[in-house]
Amino acid sequence: MSNSAKDFFSDPQKEAIKQAIISAEKNTSGEIRVHIEEKCPGDQVDRAVQLFAKLNMHKTELRNGVLFYLAVKDRKFAILGDGGINDIVGNDFWDRIKEHMLNRFKDGKFTEGLCEGIEKAGEQLKKYFPYKGNDDVNELSDEISFEK
Repeated sequence: MSNSAKDFFSDPQKEAIKQAIISAEKNTSGEIRVHIEEKCPGDQVDRAVQLFAKLNMHKTELRNGVLFYLAVKDRKFAILGDGGINDIVGNDFWDRIKEHMLNRFKDGKFTEGLCEGIEKAGEQLKKYFPYKGNDDVNELSDEISFEK
C-alpha cells in the first residue's frame, strides 16, 4: 500500500468508503465527507478545521456536516462535526468513534476502520438529524477529497 494520499487506498477500497458515506447518509440528514492527504501541517484538529471551511462544510442548512480527516504519512486523523451537531451531542460523541477507528488502524485495517467510523457516525446522527426522505438533499459530495 502506497503512502501517497491518492494511492493509499485501492480503487475498490475508495469505492467501499464512498459507499459507506452513501449508506450512512441514508440514515441521517447529516453530511459526511472524507479528506485524505499525505502530511498534516501541524495539529490534525486544526487542519481539519481549515479543511472543513475549504470544503464549504459549514454551509449545510442544519450545520450537520462531519469531516473524517486522515494524514497517511503522519498517521494522524481527526473527526470534526459542525456546530449544529456539537451543540447537541455529548463530549464523548466523537471520541467513541475515534477510539474504534484507532483500534482498527492499529491492526492495519484502515478501510474497515474508516468505513465503520462513518457507519457509526451515521447511526448516531440518525438520532439527532433523521433522514428526511424524498425531501433530503445531498448537500455535499460523497467523493473522497485529496491533497498532497
